[in-house]
Amino acid sequence: MGVASQHPYTEPMYVSYLQHPSAHAYASPGQFDPTAPRGSAIGSSPGFDPQKGSLPFAYSSDQSPHVLRSGAVNSPSIRKGGTTNSNFYGNPTNLGLFMQYPTSPLTSPVYPGSPVANSVTSGRISESNRSSGSSVRGGGAYPGWQSPRLHDKIDDSKLHSFLEELKSTKSRRYELSDIAGRIVEFSADQHGSRFIQQKLESCSAEEKASVFQEVLPHASTLMTDVFGNYVIQKFFEHGSPEERKELANQLVGHVLPLSLQMYGCRVIQKALEVIELDQKTQLVFELDGHVLRCVRDQNGNHVIQKCIERVPTERIGFIISAFRGHVATLSMHPYGCRVIQRVLEHCSDELQSSCIVDEILQSACILAQDQYGNYVTQHVLERGKPLERSQIINKLSGQVVQMSQHKFASNVIEKCLEHGNSAEREILIMEIVGQTEGNDNLLIMMKDQFANYVVQKILDVCTDTQRELLLGCIRSHSQALKKYTYGKHIVARVEQLCGDGEENPSSEF
Repeated sequence: MGVASQHPYTEPMYVSYLQHPSAHAYASPGQFDPTAPRGSAIGSSPGFDPQKGSLPFAYSSDQSPHVLRSGAVNSPSIRKGGTTNSNFYGNPTNLGLFMQYPTSPLTSPVYPGSPVANSVTSGRISESNRSSGSSVRGGGAYPGWQSPRLHDKIDDSKLHSFLEELKSTKSRRYELSDIAGRIVEFSADQHGSRFIQQKLESCSAEEKASVFQEVLPHASTLMTDVFGNYVIQKFFEHGSPEERKELANQLVGHVLPLSLQMYGCRVIQKALEVIELDQKTQLVFELDGHVLRCVRDQNGNHVIQKCIERVPTERIGFIISAFRGHVATLSMHPYGCRVIQRVLEHCSDELQSSCIVDEILQSACILAQDQYGNYVTQHVLERGKPLERSQIINKLSGQVVQMSQHKFASNVIEKCLEHGNSAEREILIMEIVGQTEGNDNLLIMMKDQFANYVVQKILDVCTDTQRELLLGCIRSHSQALKKYTYGKHIVARVEQLCGDGEENPSSEF
């Protein structure tokens, strides 16, 4: 299975109109570092290791594909760079040069002055989008959810002058009252949006109410706007309970199309974080019958994850039920693997959870070798019940050497060694170093670009007796190992162990 999407080069003139679609919905500026290390959904990110070959993409509950050594499960740790206005959404550092212009079923409106105004949006519409009635008139629209343009012109000299002063941070201190009557226009501008966000954090309730009255009639349009969506999110964060409720009412009837849209999905996620439970339940229920479609969508999958994280399991039974019979397939999907991990973390219904885990266990060997499925398998090994771990280890025993040489499965074997009990570790280790005639398993693994990491993991987790046996075998191959790139890693590791704990380190090392 290849990487989920390829992003063609975007011409520089489009850059100022793009928002990085893969970035976390609520990340601070400077966080959209495509080289940041990432894991699955658990633990902390390991350092990059160039010895594991070409790097797979791995996904988590944030919206960023990150690179790993070979699929080790860890939680995203998005690298923070930049220092400007880190509390406000939509900063310039969030813009991605190499990301494709939005081609989701619902895209934000095109404004005059944009290089794509009055032209055809780049990107080919998929057959599935055509069949669902999507179109790209005027920048894209979803059936039943029309996004009118916020304004026909932004060429007023006074407005332009004001925005330039905001951009250049002139000394005069502006207030929300200075843009009364033009809040919507400013919300659709990069610098104006940031100005409003900043003020909403500290203004009085009266000022906030005044701004809200201007925003509310245009909320449905701002939700899908590249800069306007951040103003809506700020109201969900800092608005009064009544304002949040009114704003959430604007979502009713539109949850599905918004969930499938690049910016709308962020608004839905923010709403699910802050609104009352009954209103959450009402909104989420609109996704009934469309769960799998959302899971497979680059935007919708984040909404499903947020539903699982923020809404009690008893209120979203239809979401968990939709996965029945599809768990293995979803686990091998770049977005589906994230969602399945969220279910394993948050599902409180024992019966529902067991059904999901059972399907994973049935396909444990296949999933272990998949570039996305291996994360789900590792998740069960790390957080599952002892019986579930034992079932996975039993399925993999007998093919440890083969799996250890696999780019993705090698990480699963490491997790088996790390989280299995002492008896299970003994079985796995003896399969490698067992004293049988002509057993070259250890030498084969030590020379392999992936399996050598499994050998190093064994040295970390084995008993003293097992370590002595292993060191004896390694020493017997010391000269041969020094001739191989990956064998040298083992030599270095043994030297480290000997230096730390061996009284008489071998002169061969």
